[in-house]
Amino acid sequence: MKHLTILFILISFSIYSQDNIVLKKFNSYQLNTERTLKIYLPKSYEENKDHTYPVAVIFDAEYLFDIYVANSKLFASTDDAPEQIIVGIFQNQNEERYIDCDYSTDTGLPNEDSTKFYGFIKDELLPYIDDNYRTSLFKTLIGNTLTANFINYFFLDNNHEFNAYVNINPSYAPKMAEKLEIKTQDLTDDVFYYVNSGSYLKDRRNKEINEVNNLLKLSEIEKFHFKYDKFSNTTKTASIGQAIPSAIGFIFELYGAISKDEFNTNIEDLSPPEAIEYLEKKYVEIEFLFGSNLDIRESDIFMIESIIIDKNNGDYLEEFGKMINRMYPDSPMGDYYIGLYYETGYDFKKALKYYKNGYAKIGSDNPNADAYYQNIERVLEKRRAEKLGLPYGDENNTEDDGNNEEEGSN
Repeated sequence: MKHLTILFILISFSIYSQDNIVLKKFNSYQLNTERTLKIYLPKSYEENKDHTYPVAVIFDAEYLFDIYVANSKLFASTDDAPEQIIVGIFQNQNEERYIDCDYSTDTGLPNEDSTKFYGFIKDELLPYIDDNYRTSLFKTLIGNTLTANFINYFFLDNNHEFNAYVNINPSYAPKMAEKLEIKTQDLTDDVFYYVNSGSYLKDRRNKEINEVNNLLKLSEIEKFHFKYDKFSNTTKTASIGQAIPSAIGFIFELYGAISKDEFNTNIEDLSPPEAIEYLEKKYVEIEFLFGSNLDIRESDIFMIESIIIDKNNGDYLEEFGKMINRMYPDSPMGDYYIGLYYETGYDFKKALKYYKNGYAKIGSDNPNADAYYQNIERVLEKRRAEKLGLPYGDENNTEDDGNNEEEGSN
């Protein structure tokens, strides 16, 4: 039994290390005490030395940290959110949360003790994280019940340290709804605000949350992004596991690849130049908001492909191909679209040049090489027919000739 216990400890330590999670004792001069932090670094952190990562700061880390990390990893693995550096603060060792996040019942604002905790976050913890890790500018703050209320004081600050706020079943201080509504009016940067409640909460708490919802959902401020969930047929504890993934999906919605819904709502009716501009703008905004230098996904290129080919007689295929060549110089995709542009314009000499350029980028062992080579064979046949004065027909249905399939193997 002793050997089994030692083995279990070793296995647990190994798993803990693999998850890139460390516990750190942080000596705070603001709080005049030592606080325990739990820090998660993404798997790619040591591999991508030039990459920066958004930061999530988690209050009540004993309860929220592991759930947030698990969901963060899931969303990143499906490319629906960037990987994040996650910093949890322990507040339930000696009921610290009640001192950390207390407030005056008269003003609804932090009291003397909680003002020190506020200073600890703003003046000590955040500078430490930025100085010691490769962080982007985008930061999320997460709290639950009492600690959820406290995160709003950072939103009310004139200088926002955070870009996103996740309020899980918040216990709002008096007059918080009015304070939040007023603050939204002078936003100059994008802010994401998530809040949830549920039938499991007492009527008074739901009433307070509904007041916030009723005011904020009417906001017409473009920079203010708001989502409210009301859960039923669940429990207060279970709602944490529902709120966190809902909040992550909401905050990082822009980051994900173009969905069918996004295409149908925002792209389907665009002209080719508008579709190209939409795609480029989407990725500029991703980099601006989240600090993620993300190349345009091939799947997003394919999402607008039909617009480029079918509208305006394919006149923007060349521009589309050049854009892809700038982003993916080693991919045959850009040359394929430029070749298609010249083929549909009956300039077979130039079409052949670009199809050959694309084929040269495909390895001979690639199973789609033969399919891509059909583009070259087709144009050669058309050139021969042209020289002989024979009809060569309109045989430009080439979208599947080794383009999409080949890229799937890269």
